[in-house]
Amino acid sequence: MWLIPLCRYAIMLTAFGTRLIAMSTEPIELTAFTPGQRLDKLIAARLEGFSRTQIQTLIKDGLVMVDGNPAKPGIKLKGGEQVCVTLPQTADAIIQPENLPLNVVYEDDDLAVIDKAAGMVVHPAVGNESGTLVNAMIARWPQIAEIEDPDGRMGIVHRLDKGTSGLILVAKNMDALENLMGQFQDRTVEKTYIALLERTPRTATGHIDAPIARDPKQRKRLAVVRSGKLAITDFSVIDDDFQGGQALVTVRLHTGRTHQIRVHMAFIGCPVVGDTVYGFRKQRVRLKRLFLHAAALSFDHPATGERLHFESDLPPGLQNVMAKLRH
Repeated sequence: MWLIPLCRYAIMLTAFGTRLIAMSTEPIELTAFTPGQRLDKLIAARLEGFSRTQIQTLIKDGLVMVDGNPAKPGIKLKGGEQVCVTLPQTADAIIQPENLPLNVVYEDDDLAVIDKAAGMVVHPAVGNESGTLVNAMIARWPQIAEIEDPDGRMGIVHRLDKGTSGLILVAKNMDALENLMGQFQDRTVEKTYIALLERTPRTATGHIDAPIARDPKQRKRLAVVRSGKLAITDFSVIDDDFQGGQALVTVRLHTGRTHQIRVHMAFIGCPVVGDTVYGFRKQRVRLKRLFLHAAALSFDHPATGERLHFESDLPPGLQNVMAKLRH
């Protein structure tokens, strides 16, 4: 039995704005709140994955404190209060090993490279407590659950969105995890994706250097924001022979921001096909996933220093989509 560490959030409300602080992560700046806003509405809007009803239950159970005191869901905030939300779901949740199919491209005593299918969530979270990549990993490699990582990464070196398929790197021990994460921080890991864009970019190749942060207007999204974190993406068009004007591109990430490819491609007016968050409001191609695939991954082995390179073919379903778009 493996316990997920307790996760606590504190939302700081000031006259200038709102800050959501999560343990083990850096603060996330939020937009200014509206005076008189209900407590339950405020929290529900800022804790992704929780409905307003769930938030009201947390408040009624005494798990939400305003300036250190219990509160009612309908209380209206004036500003300057400190709101602390405790999420018992993560404290009591147990990550159960599950014998789920995994396409393991490579493995040794230190690491594994997995070709993740689209639709699989990487790490358990509220609303996705089972059926995740981590559930499958600890069934296959129980030693991963014993890694004493304060961030609770469970061997996950980097993440892929649920709707993204392709190569993901997993560490089997703490030494390997620290080494591989260091390579990502030093930007020596090479990650190449294949994506189908709704429009053909103006140039055959492109270099996007645009910082990313929370969208100040829609807090559940990310966006290019002047004060955001450094984000650099290169792309190259490899095929634009589609009747709808789409373009198949290779994308290389030099940084690893959440939703980076999706945000940057939308920023240049060429969103990823299947992206209902950053893409067109009315999707032109019927696709239940993102047309985004992690196709290549290169890094140094944490123990031997040998440079390793892996590739993954585009899934048949995405190849079929392209074939239909040519007719």
